[in-house]
Amino acid sequence: MIKVLFICHGNICRSPMAEFMFKKMVKDKGRENDFYIRSAATSYEEIGNPVYPPARKMLNFHGIRCDGKTAVHFEIEDYYEYDYILCMDTYNIRNLYNVTNGDPDGKIRKVLDYTDRGGDVADPWYTRDFNRTYEDLLEGLTAFYETLPQ
Repeated sequence: MIKVLFICHGNICRSPMAEFMFKKMVKDKGRENDFYIRSAATSYEEIGNPVYPPARKMLNFHGIRCDGKTAVHFEIEDYYEYDYILCMDTYNIRNLYNVTNGDPDGKIRKVLDYTDRGGDVADPWYTRDFNRTYEDLLEGLTAFYETLPQ
C-alpha cells in the first residue's frame, strides 16, 4: 500500500483537489486498492470546513466528486503514517519542516518537483484561477505517478 498525503495551507482548495484528482487517476488505472490517499492543512483556519465551492465546481467539471471532505490539520503522526507528503508550495514545506524537525526521512516534496519545471502550484485563493491550479496539479500528479512502482 502506497500512502500519499497532500498538503496546503487550509485544506479547502489545492490539497483536496490533489487528493481527489489523484484518487481518480489511480482508480482509472485500476490501482485504487494499491493506494491510501488523503489531504491536510498546515493551518487551523479552515478545520472542519468543506471543500471551497469553486474548487468543488472545478473538480465536478472534470467528473470528480469530493463529497464529505472537510479540512483536517496535519499532525506529527501523519509524518510516520505516509510514504509521500506532497506540498503545494514552499510555504507549506517550511511549515512542515518546523513540525517534523526538517523531514528526517525525506518524505516531504512539492507536487511540481516531479515535473521538469518545478515551482509552486498556483493558489486559487489568491488568483481565482481554478483552471490553472487544476492544470498544475494534473501535470504534477501525472509526473509523480510515473515515478511510482508499477
